[in-house]
Amino acid sequence: MSGDKTNTGRRRFLTAATTVVGAVGVGFVLVPFVSSMQPSAKARAAGAPVRADVSKLESGQMIRVKWRGKPVWMVKRTEEMLETLPTLDGDLRDPESLQPMQPAYAQNGYRSIKPELLVTVGICTHLGCSPTYRPDVAPADLGPDWKGGFFCPCHGSTFDLAGRVYKGVPAPLNLEVPPHRYLSDNEIMIGEDGGAA
Repeated sequence: MSGDKTNTGRRRFLTAATTVVGAVGVGFVLVPFVSSMQPSAKARAAGAPVRADVSKLESGQMIRVKWRGKPVWMVKRTEEMLETLPTLDGDLRDPESLQPMQPAYAQNGYRSIKPELLVTVGICTHLGCSPTYRPDVAPADLGPDWKGGFFCPCHGSTFDLAGRVYKGVPAPLNLEVPPHRYLSDNEIMIGEDGGAA
């Protein structure tokens, strides 16, 4: 009789041990399988929000960051630049930003949350070239009426310092304003807006 008790205890131990080892083995098999269904690190990074530090950005300067493979420009506009924007409305295709390409909080004359800081995708809305930042007023190559903005060298599209497209150029829309929000006075999160500005 005592041999049967020992064998029963041994059987229970071996059954439990086999079950635990089997469960661990199933876990080792499932983890790579489930992980393979997740997007790759490259894919996650391509759509991930990006933080941008604007603390060292001086008036009139522009910095660039990359978000979703696109250049995003941040321009700290001067008082003079801001004063010029309303005077250009008659020359612009969509001065009130009624067409898509920006969040609701950027549908204003400045196309920004804070008037002094423009955040826009640096890709021309015509054929995807990257315009150049031309803050200079009345340069010889752009003429005496140029008040500063962005010039696309590919086909000559022009945008003001709010990224609004001028009339009579190939680009059909204003530059895109990406979703973004301020984490602090000096840091912006590009790629998410938190549902509100």
